[in-house]
Amino acid sequence: MSSIGTKLLNSLRSVERSGDFCVGGIREIFMPTIDVDGVGRIAFPILPVQAERLVAIAEAAPYGRGEETVVDRDVRRTWQVDPAKVRIGGRHWEKTLADLVADIARGLGVSEPVAADFYKLLVYDTGGFFVDHRDTEKAAGMFATMVLTLPSTHDGGELIVKHLGRETVLDLRPNEPSEIGFAAFYADCVHEVRPVTAGFRLTLVYNLRFVGKGRTLKAPDYRAEHDRVVELLRGWASADDEPDKLVLPLEHVYTPAELSFSALKGADAGVASVLVKAAAEADCDLHLALVSIEESGSAEDTGYYGRRRWSRDEEDDEDEKFEVVEVFDRVLVLSEWRRPDGGEARFSDFPFAEDELCPADAFDDRTPDEQHFHEATGNEGASFERTYRRAGFVLWPAARRLAVLNQAGLDTTLPALEGLTARWEASKASMQSPLWREADELSGHMLRSWSRASWRADGDAEAGRMLDLQVRLGNVARIDAFLAELSAEGHYAASDNGAIVRAVALLPAPRATELLIRIVRRNAPAHLGACADLLLRCVAAPTGVTGDLGQIGAALIDVLPDDPTRPKPVEPWQADPWQRAKAVKPAFVVDLLTATSRIDAGLAARAIANLLASPETYKPDDVLVPAARAFAKMAKSTAWPAVVRLREASLAHLRGRVALPLEAPRDWTRANPLKCTCADCRGLGAFLVAPDQQQWRLKAVQDRRSHVEQSVRSAVCDLDLTTERRGSPHTLVATKNQASYERRAKQRRQDLEHVSALGG
Repeated sequence: MSSIGTKLLNSLRSVERSGDFCVGGIREIFMPTIDVDGVGRIAFPILPVQAERLVAIAEAAPYGRGEETVVDRDVRRTWQVDPAKVRIGGRHWEKTLADLVADIARGLGVSEPVAADFYKLLVYDTGGFFVDHRDTEKAAGMFATMVLTLPSTHDGGELIVKHLGRETVLDLRPNEPSEIGFAAFYADCVHEVRPVTAGFRLTLVYNLRFVGKGRTLKAPDYRAEHDRVVELLRGWASADDEPDKLVLPLEHVYTPAELSFSALKGADAGVASVLVKAAAEADCDLHLALVSIEESGSAEDTGYYGRRRWSRDEEDDEDEKFEVVEVFDRVLVLSEWRRPDGGEARFSDFPFAEDELCPADAFDDRTPDEQHFHEATGNEGASFERTYRRAGFVLWPAARRLAVLNQAGLDTTLPALEGLTARWEASKASMQSPLWREADELSGHMLRSWSRASWRADGDAEAGRMLDLQVRLGNVARIDAFLAELSAEGHYAASDNGAIVRAVALLPAPRATELLIRIVRRNAPAHLGACADLLLRCVAAPTGVTGDLGQIGAALIDVLPDDPTRPKPVEPWQADPWQRAKAVKPAFVVDLLTATSRIDAGLAARAIANLLASPETYKPDDVLVPAARAFAKMAKSTAWPAVVRLREASLAHLRGRVALPLEAPRDWTRANPLKCTCADCRGLGAFLVAPDQQQWRLKAVQDRRSHVEQSVRSAVCDLDLTTERRGSPHTLVATKNQASYERRAKQRRQDLEHVSALGG
């Protein structure tokens, strides 16, 4: 575990519970019935005449001064009604009060059972107030005071609670007759009631105490822990050899549905109260997340089902039967992100490292949340998969935010970079602006972690998006680095070409030429068509922006497959099975000859000479003739010498085949291409060359019939095969056809069509 992780855990170890020194707010409830001797049942909101009658039967409220209880209207101007004269009830009141007290206890960080004892009813008339004071503990186990402000029309009378340098102002005036204002605070907190400037403020005061216990409890005081954590976090951003983030698993179990800062319990909530404030003060980001560890590896079949041998739960039986031998793969992931303010974090799943987990053994000796064993199959032994899950705090310095964001991968960083780029463009600021520098920093993190794998899935547009963002930013250094370290090293696909051309336009012409040559030389063997498309795009760009086109075109011709003019050393990367060249498409020939013809006729002549010299690679029927037909539709290209030569070569190939004799068979003689010499195949071969036999029958077991069928399919014979299923064994029936002649006739028609299309 990292040094800062150890120190942070030590600083938080004494945080045992949650809670603040006070809680308060407005709540809609089932209102109680309140009857007061001499006044009657109180109406809500309280009527002025009832308030005046309450004052008439009340007495001036005293306050404690040392061991004395005194009345001083300059310190406290409040009327109190003897609790013996007050009766509070109602069908729902007992449950309503219990629920409210339970919520207040959680807010104060108390998990034990709490009782609320009615203390007195207070009336503040206009001018009423109470200066700073502390409540005395009036009963065994009392630890806090609860105040309920009843619906009444008044102004002023705010409750102010102070503790350890903090101050909270609570305006508890209900807006509706069905609402009350509530507040609770520890008995050691200083508090006051500001003067009521109009109307009457009516409150019920309760003492909160532990049920069945005589101990007291003071408001949590984590100032020392807070100061230590702030000091640690402030030094983290500049510390060497420390992780970019820390993950602190929680003590309690939380489902994703209940995972939030407001729902934390016990020590988890206490630690959150320290971390939230300390992180904000130290300029760090804090989140909650679901921490998952997924493991897989080898298992061993013990052959013993244990005590659950006769269990009907097959999954339990399997768990008893196997045991884990070795972990081969371990994936650590953060998901289900939550912010302290309850807002959306907008993070996808994050990986995290072993040294970021605090403590490092947080998942040791825990029972997996999911575990599955798989029996041995074939050459593979028994295996297992298991998952551990816990919620946790995730923390990092704001200065390392972009490095942490980069760990989430391109699904997160590319949209983030697009957002930064758009904001910088909208601001019309210079490259020295904080927004541009932030975009540049994120780009650097992304480039350093970008996969160098040469294999690219079709349609993968991430590289193109990245390059276009750098073009929008005008970030020449990042463009150069991306092209040199990625595109020119095999991380390349046809979908990158548009972005590459736009990007090199920002580079000096010599550097653009150098990089494009490197990209072509490195990638052409596996991406021939893509490189020809890249060259054509460079030709179509404004003159000079993509460097020396002649050198780039020559570089592509130099690496054409099956070039007879150069040796063919095999580079290590060319042995990579993912880098094997794909079949050449006609579009490659069209792009290559179009680009080189526009650059230089001599360059195009070299290109067409190489193509015509390698008919096994650039097949006339599959590649050259379709390319020539494509050029025939492009009027401007028909005069290019290289295209003229392609047309002539295609016509010569077609005419040579058209000139071959073509005649339908006059009898049943057919060629015998069968290579097998078994008795059945010899018999079938003799049948094929017989001029007077149209049908051949083989009554034999299935293996012999299947063998003959496979021989016919492999040799492409002029035969139709059927099976007669009468009797046993069945009979294979071979009937001669004119397939070879029909294929040649079809080819003749296609050849004549191509000749006509090429103007022959």
